[in-house]
Amino acid sequence: MSSNVGLSTPRGSGTSGYVTKNKSLLKPRDRAAPYPDDWQQSKHRARQPDAEILEHERKREIEVKVLELRDKLEDEGVDDDEIDDQCDALRKKLQDERKAGKDTGPDVRKLKSHQVHDLAKAKNEESERLRKALGISADYEEGSHWRKQEERLRDSLAQRERDDEARVERARETRRLHEEED
Repeated sequence: MSSNVGLSTPRGSGTSGYVTKNKSLLKPRDRAAPYPDDWQQSKHRARQPDAEILEHERKREIEVKVLELRDKLEDEGVDDDEIDDQCDALRKKLQDERKAGKDTGPDVRKLKSHQVHDLAKAKNEESERLRKALGISADYEEGSHWRKQEERLRDSLAQRERDDEARVERARETRRLHEEED
């Protein structure tokens, strides 16, 4: 029997003997809902960058610049003590600049796809600038406009119903007074 397909040998059967899976038979899918019941109420939350990772990246950038200076000075043949002094001075200068806020971080346009936390931070800053530019409040809820509109519609319908009831009541009262006069 050849590969458990009912043939003793593929010779003369018109097949190569290669057994494939029957993909024409579709298995029924689970009938579970594709979305949770409260999917409309779930809010989009932007991924927050990890502050520790961002801090580590800033420190790493400083150390890279210090090492570049060290390599340059070593290639020039400067004394080791002088190299250490210049490297320490550059490190202190860069750290002071970062603390003073002069170092704004990497250029957003030059970020790579693997710099996830830097990208998330840049996206959050962009979203915040856009929110301020459009005058959207910080506590704005997506879809709240429609909810407010529905509430106004319900209130106006309820007010119209009360007015109609009051008008009907006045008409009854008027009719009753006319019947009493007659």
